[in-house]
Amino acid sequence: MNAAALREAVPDATRVHRPARLAGGVAGLWHGAPVHFASLDFEPVFFFGGGRLVRVEYVAADIDAADRGEAAFMALRDWGRARFGAELVTRDPGSDIASWVDGDTDIYAQRSIDARGATVRLVHKARVVKDARTL
Repeated sequence: MNAAALREAVPDATRVHRPARLAGGVAGLWHGAPVHFASLDFEPVFFFGGGRLVRVEYVAADIDAADRGEAAFMALRDWGRARFGAELVTRDPGSDIASWVDGDTDIYAQRSIDARGATVRLVHKARVVKDARTL
């Protein structure tokens, strides 16, 4: 999907003033109206690389809920389990991640906590498979 197709599919999408930049020339160029889920508002951000949509993030940042986003993370994890099956779990200091693979898409829910506060995100991104012989 290119930017024109995104604007047709998401009519309320607007350009981001300061795009987030990721590795490989991927940038969060567009965002949409917040989506309310599990008592939090998640802002969708649409990332493009090479002129095509390669990643969509739904982000709830600066969470001031007493549980610091834990209930929302658990709700996303439960949604993922119902939709994609058992998750792969990763726990790092300050971060919990539940991830799945669906065909050519990687999906993960993440809750992170740092000095600025808590953030919960749901990410859909194009799956990139690398040949281990070339690493």
